[in-house]
Amino acid sequence: MSGGQRVHKKGDLENVRAQLRGALGEVPDRYIVVDTARQRLMVVSKGKAVQEFPVSTSRFGIGNEDGSFKTPPGVHRVRGKIGAGAPAGRIFRDRIDTGEDWPIGKPGENLILTRILRLEGLQQGINKGNGIDSYERYIYIHGTNNEDRIGLPISQGCVCMKNDDVIRLFDSIEEGAIVFIN
Repeated sequence: MSGGQRVHKKGDLENVRAQLRGALGEVPDRYIVVDTARQRLMVVSKGKAVQEFPVSTSRFGIGNEDGSFKTPPGVHRVRGKIGAGAPAGRIFRDRIDTGEDWPIGKPGENLILTRILRLEGLQQGINKGNGIDSYERYIYIHGTNNEDRIGLPISQGCVCMKNDDVIRLFDSIEEGAIVFIN
């Protein structure tokens, strides 16, 4: 699926399922789709979108190169869930809870807030391997202090969400959940 195609139609979800089957050998009952063209994240269960959230991916576009600040494409899995129980607006640095809270709505640099879902690429040569590894690039799904800009590409590679939305997503998925980014 090219970066410009949308996945909100049933046929598009079937295309995602075909790509997941090709990469994983089977399609999990539940997975996440990040549609960078629409700046939307969907939780799909048994072939149907059951949750949908606005997101912001990279302002530099889609790509996998280390140092590019682009959002990496392809099949990933949630390798770590960080921040359970932290309040909305909690600031994380290097995946560590700082104990500081950012006033939601106060603009500034795009901070990592509230929850972190750390992603691991599963496709050698696409998002896994030397110089293109999503896990080594510290690619996350996380909350942001720039909630008013969600829906626009603003990040430096991560998938940013509104803080209440990232809490709902975090609470609704398990570590190991599959994430497809197109």
